[in-house]
Amino acid sequence: MSVDVVERRRSEIGQEAPPPARPRPSSPAPRQGWLDALRGLAAVVVVFEHCLDALFPEVRAGVSPWFNFGQYGVLVFFLVSGYVVPVSLERRGSVGGFWINRVFRLYPLWLVAAAAGTVFAVVGVYSRLPPRVADDPGTALLAHLTMLQDFLQVDGVVNVFWTLSYEMVFYLLVTAMFVAGAHRASTTGMLGFAVAAVTVGGLLPAGALSRGAGTAQVVVITVVVLLAAAVSVAAGGRARVFGTVGAAVLALVLLGVNSRIGAWQSLAILATMFAGTVLYRLDQGRRRRGTTWALACVPFASVAAAWAFGPGWGMPGDQALAFTRGWSTAVAAAWATFLAARLLRSRPMPRVLVWLGLVSYSVYLLHPLAVQVLRRLTMDPGRFSLVERLAMGVLLLAVVLACAALTHRFVERPAQSLGRRLSRAAHAMSSRPPGRGPEPARAQQDRQQQGGDQRERGGEPGLGGDRADRARREETRRVADGGRSGDALAR
Repeated sequence: MSVDVVERRRSEIGQEAPPPARPRPSSPAPRQGWLDALRGLAAVVVVFEHCLDALFPEVRAGVSPWFNFGQYGVLVFFLVSGYVVPVSLERRGSVGGFWINRVFRLYPLWLVAAAAGTVFAVVGVYSRLPPRVADDPGTALLAHLTMLQDFLQVDGVVNVFWTLSYEMVFYLLVTAMFVAGAHRASTTGMLGFAVAAVTVGGLLPAGALSRGAGTAQVVVITVVVLLAAAVSVAAGGRARVFGTVGAAVLALVLLGVNSRIGAWQSLAILATMFAGTVLYRLDQGRRRRGTTWALACVPFASVAAAWAFGPGWGMPGDQALAFTRGWSTAVAAAWATFLAARLLRSRPMPRVLVWLGLVSYSVYLLHPLAVQVLRRLTMDPGRFSLVERLAMGVLLLAVVLACAALTHRFVERPAQSLGRRLSRAAHAMSSRPPGRGPEPARAQQDRQQQGGDQRERGGEPGLGGDRADRARREETRRVADGGRSGDALAR
């Protein structure tokens, strides 16, 4: 039914029909302190890991072969992302709105860190540009802009960028699942990645796609597929299904055969992220038979794959053993930490950790730059006493937190605010019936007044109560049908 006919039906019925049954952008959910506290803890632990060589080589030599602080921190981050990201998409109900918010959440600060990291490398503060970045900067730039550079065989200009590649793969997968109506199948996705990690993870060749087709070619194909997916999201309808599913398939191919680390480890990371989603479903009372056992399979599979396949790249035997032990204990500790915080989620969290969680993205992206300066100053940590090194560690953390507070205030928050406004505007435009512009205020007031008068009279004469109700329901259904063409798949 056309929009004009619908409007005539509304006039005949005598009151404004309810809006189509489609999701609206909801107000931001209240922050959960326990998740912020986990982010804050994970960020500080990652900073500590990256300070070991410069300040605490004793810890590196004595503890790191048994426990990897960095892997522990990022696994906590991945569990938190799995817990909150799919829910954000479902609550918002709009694929376009979700991606607008993600872009303005991640890219502004990422651009600052990438630019600073490039300058640091060119100047030679400590690290140099990775060879592939220096040899082919154009391809490296495109790879970085996708945030999938770790799956395109391109080293990040900032060493922590690799985790964002996994975040991006996760976003692409949950978007495709949402559009296809399979977003409740988190348990299936979790088990699929876990089983793949321990069965075929060690058999999939890392970096095979780029070696066979060429890094530049794979990067260009990836950019084209992602751009097509972005256009399909704006177009809606079946194009949205094909575009988002195509991007997800590409992400799975890159994850399986083009990672810079062992495929089993990449699969275990994705299983961990989906496990976070399953834990959220449990907290919302959506319990299914066997879910607890399925969750237990993820850390077990992550550890078993490490012992079965090893690091996935060339390492001497003693280093490979240290990697396997460090990964295994990190997995166990990350899960224990997340589950313990989940049990305490109704209790107040330490304000320091909650604040650290708020600025954790800035801490995470900026601290490698401060560590480069530190390493340039402490080329030989043995020259300094333990007290001096502890003081330098405290000073480093203070500098990182100060910079993080500034970038959170002047980069992250304004960008997120802009993203929310654009997301609301995009949703308002997509919610407007096709071919109908914004209604003049005067006409809207007259129609509302007319509707109010008719409601006071009990509806339009000639329509009995039951018939009027049936007519209104039928009209509502038809209006909803008329608005589904572009957005039904994004529910």
